[in-house]
Amino acid sequence: MAHKFSKITTGLLFLMTININGQKQDHLDNALNARQLSIITIASLTAKGDLENLETALAEGLDAGLTVNEIKEVMVHLYAYCGFPRSLRGLRTFIKVLDERKAKGIEDTLGAEASPIEDKRTKYDRGKANLEALVQAKLDGPPADYAQIAPIIEVFLKEHLFADIFDRDILDYRQRELVTVSVLATIGDVEPMLRSHMNICLIQGITPAQLKELVDVVGKNVDEAKIESARDVLNKLLQSKE
Repeated sequence: MAHKFSKITTGLLFLMTININGQKQDHLDNALNARQLSIITIASLTAKGDLENLETALAEGLDAGLTVNEIKEVMVHLYAYCGFPRSLRGLRTFIKVLDERKAKGIEDTLGAEASPIEDKRTKYDRGKANLEALVQAKLDGPPADYAQIAPIIEVFLKEHLFADIFDRDILDYRQRELVTVSVLATIGDVEPMLRSHMNICLIQGITPAQLKELVDVVGKNVDEAKIESARDVLNKLLQSKE
């Protein structure tokens, strides 16, 4: 009888272990990794102009495995959403961090450069194709209201943002959207664009749990009103998909 009980107990413990380990793995798979968390923090602090805390975040990003070129690309990407002044100050802060680490004997990995563009289509067509890949839908409808009143801005968006910038393969689409959402949540008062890019994150395979984690991370750097607005945008977006 004791032998039978031992077998049953062992079996139950084995099943419990599988269940616990499975839950743990699900949690890990559903969580942002260290590199993604660093991208979010760096983007948010750069957009905010919090250079003192940015220094720490940049060092932590390098230690988490981001390359020098990946962090530079984060700075390049985010200028499209919060402007050259924030981007340039972020880059100068990064130079300082790299110099200090080099003085300490730390050799950071430079990483890959952007691949040459072999696509012979016009920049406008490349940008349109990239945007369609982002939203996973054809964009052949009437132009948006802003494009009707200022057609040139639609050209800039397609040719510069979605071609010149998005064609650079140092960061992938998911990483670029993590940067974008982090910046938009940090600057605040851009709810329609924030919702749009949160939706693109979902389309690109970022999970609702990961988006919630992103908002929590950004929430460490911005005031309560902005982060509550971001949470509200995300909650309404997720409810619309139920």
